[in-house]
Amino acid sequence: MSDLNTLDGAYFGKLQAALNAAAIAQPTLIIDRARLDANIETFIGHLPEGMGYRIVAKSLPSLPLLSHIRSKTGTDRLMTFNLAMLLEIAREMPDAHQLLGKPLPVAAARKFYAEAPAGARVQWLVDTPERLAQYMALADELSLPMDVVLELDVGLHRGGFAADETLKAAADALRASNTARFAGLMGYEPHIAKMPQKHGLRDKAVDSAWEIYRRARVLTDCSNNTGAAQSLTLNTAGSPTYRLYTDTSLANEVSAGSILVKPTDFDTDMLEAHVPASFIATPALKVLDGINVAGFDLMPGREPEMPDGHAKTVYTFGGNWMAKPVWPEGLLVNEKYGRSSNQQMMTGPADLALKPDDFVFFRPTQSEAVLLQFGDIAVYEDGAIVDTWPVFGASA
Repeated sequence: MSDLNTLDGAYFGKLQAALNAAAIAQPTLIIDRARLDANIETFIGHLPEGMGYRIVAKSLPSLPLLSHIRSKTGTDRLMTFNLAMLLEIAREMPDAHQLLGKPLPVAAARKFYAEAPAGARVQWLVDTPERLAQYMALADELSLPMDVVLELDVGLHRGGFAADETLKAAADALRASNTARFAGLMGYEPHIAKMPQKHGLRDKAVDSAWEIYRRARVLTDCSNNTGAAQSLTLNTAGSPTYRLYTDTSLANEVSAGSILVKPTDFDTDMLEAHVPASFIATPALKVLDGINVAGFDLMPGREPEMPDGHAKTVYTFGGNWMAKPVWPEGLLVNEKYGRSSNQQMMTGPADLALKPDDFVFFRPTQSEAVLLQFGDIAVYEDGAIVDTWPVFGASA
């Protein structure tokens, strides 16, 4: 196997040959399965003993992709973020244990119970006393056990309970209910990875988040590591921060998804061991000498400003994705011309070795929205497109 850290002309030449052999001639999302598997191995190797793993479905929005990761990791835990995915996973993966990654209106929970198969295992995320009252009322109305996880604000400040008496009252109310049940805590802290090391700001953010989580555990009577506390979901982290958790003294599971395909937003110091595994490939429809921007031909002596050495124009099949060009080297989106979802104008150096119908390759900046934009994912392995993986329907 070639060096997985290398993205060069030889690698992208093999990708292009595989796409041509598969008769693919439109914008396509590719997952390199060898790179995906290497990231899974790296991820699992970093988890401390006893730490559970919850796959973030929105970041890997394809049932075959999720199934592949489940088979490699042995987990039945998923984190889901909308009703459509929640229902599809409940139907197609009846053994899955789903935790909501964001609070949904109680109407979504009502619709889920009306349409989901019996026995579907779901933990609902609740962020306020008002939402908790709505969910508890629904549990009473339907006379069914409803597991509720309480969302904590551990520093992201996107809502959720503070570690105070309101949180304690919420947990106490759930424990007193005959239907709704207190199922644990979730504290998401991706802001930590954005904090600079300078002045110890990142360390301060870590210490603050962990202290809030510890206080929350005490307030909700799940501060020990025995008995009932071990059966609770004590969830934290995400792809940007999972490396911070070296034991299970604070939480018993981490969530991650994007890092397994590593979009560019995850090119951080904490995630250097992971490799890019997802790419967008799109044909270059037109490769032109010179750089012409509409209107400049009407202004004698004026030329559009371009990067030094750029002397070719490329129009790609589609564009305007949340992605960055990675091959051929030197190719840049022409922001002066403006972005286009139909034919994206790009510019390149004079020695650009690209012909019409050759592929241009991008790396997505994120996975959760981008992977839904291209139809079936093309699975690349050993020099060929070996499979296609359908994705979920587009939803938030």
